[in-house]
Amino acid sequence: MVVTVNGEPKEVVATTIPALLEELEYEGAFLVVAINHDVVQRRRWDEVALKAGDRIEIVTPRQGG
Repeated sequence: MVVTVNGEPKEVVATTIPALLEELEYEGAFLVVAINHDVVQRRRWDEVALKAGDRIEIVTPRQGG
């Protein structure tokens, strides 16, 4: 299915957030994920089913000044 990740269309097979993060090779414990402009709490990542056309934002915090 095709979803948009951080503004770019991606063909993925993942149907959950953890599977998507693994498929896209995201690593680390400090990630925030929003689907269609709604932030998904980490404890619900396994419950939320991804659908074709979803707009997904994956944000990693960065330090800076």
